[in-house]
Amino acid sequence: MSHEEILDLLSNNDCEVTFTKVDGSVRVMPCTLRAAALPAKLTESKRTKNESVISAWCLDKSEWRSFKVANVTKIEIINVK
Repeated sequence: MSHEEILDLLSNNDCEVTFTKVDGSVRVMPCTLRAAALPAKLTESKRTKNESVISAWCLDKSEWRSFKVANVTKIEIINVK
């Protein structure tokens, strides 16, 4: 999947993203980018956009986490909103 396709899925749904971490282990992360699920206070990021990485709100950790698009092996919608 492309960067834009993943962003679109995460912006409209809660998803389980399976990816290989940098250390080689596999992570299954429930995450989202739905506005209603994000923390109330967000600060504007001054980082440059990197289309090889996606930052998403991790639902089981309640923190921002990121993953490399190239390392994604599966995306499953877990909660359609």
